Amino acid sequence: MSHLSKLGSYTLLCIASLTIMVGALVAPGLISISNALGINEYAVWLVTFPALGAVIFAPLAGKSIDKFGAYRSLIIGLILYGALGFAVYWLQGPWFVLSNRILLGGITAVVMASSTVLISQWYVGNERLSMIAKQGMAIELGGVLFLFLGGKLASLYWAYPLSLYLVAWLFLLMLLLFVPRKSPSLSDETQGNAPQAQQGLSLKQVYLFATLAMVVFFTAIVQLPNSMAQQGFNEAVVGNVLAFISLVAVVAAHFMPKVVKYMSTTYLLAVAFAAYALAHIVFANADGMPLLLVGAVFAGVGFGFSIPLLNHMTVEKSAANVRGKNLSYFTMAVFGGQFITSFVEFIPGGVATSFYSSMLLASLVTLALVIMQYSNNKRINQFTTGNT
Repeated sequence: MSHLSKLGSYTLLCIASLTIMVGALVAPGLISISNALGINEYAVWLVTFPALGAVIFAPLAGKSIDKFGAYRSLIIGLILYGALGFAVYWLQGPWFVLSNRILLGGITAVVMASSTVLISQWYVGNERLSMIAKQGMAIELGGVLFLFLGGKLASLYWAYPLSLYLVAWLFLLMLLLFVPRKSPSLSDETQGNAPQAQQGLSLKQVYLFATLAMVVFFTAIVQLPNSMAQQGFNEAVVGNVLAFISLVAVVAAHFMPKVVKYMSTTYLLAVAFAAYALAHIVFANADGMPLLLVGAVFAGVGFGFSIPLLNHMTVEKSAANVRGKNLSYFTMAVFGGQFITSFVEFIPGGVATSFYSSMLLASLVTLALVIMQYSNNKRINQFTTGNT
């Protein structure tokens, strides 16, 4: 089959970096931005409401991708992403600002799903797993870059971080220049990978664990600014720590395709949730930068080992003609997990209790995954013994 050029591959990875940026960009300057926009009582919703938009509009995004094509959908998505992201500067008050964030989240669902469909059209097999792992790396590199810049710019003026949304228009130009409109024919995939689809987790389970992974990951993203502010750290330092989490996730996502060769996907997911659990117990007890960095390492490993793997599993378990729909459901799961964290601040007991609650959730998921894999291995052994 034809291969996408290096510039084309780089373009799709750049577009992937917009995914985490949509909500997390404002996290370092959350207090000053929310005050300026007149929604200081709903500050956390600036980070999490784009996720609500993705949940609401993801099914529509999937249908449009399957009907009109991923390339055309991605063009429209990038145009609106830049426009809506920057337009919030001129809005004031909860109704207008949060409506804008919901619409921006819906557009992000289009961008995320359509760019992944394009990757699935240009790559197959191990190359596809490697590219989707790189996509996860790009998402987190976007976190490194945009969270770092967001913190720096917010310390200068509250509105400066919003200008970073316009980078979507640069990526649109790159898409038009470097990614051909017509992808190679994948007629051999039109029926999906039926044998592989019967192995491991089902699609519904993939969506469930994607949601849970984002709940525990984004709890750290929305609560660390508060806990670090209580310790006297300024916005720039908060941005640096959040960017460091993303940097670790990049490294973890790089090694994920290599690690998965030596263990089942279910066990690797268990390792990811165990890392999340360790991250939150460290954050709950962090009283300075050393422990914050230790927690950041565990949080980054959790993301790098979970979301790219689950994304790849969705592609592999989907027939080509419904891949847009299934990836939109995956997008819904990811952003649904982010939106659930909107309610973390209502947990009684403060920030530390939120961290402990997430630690407990991640620990229970780890245990469930280990039990599932053990039961699956037992069934396979019984089946093998019965046929010998």
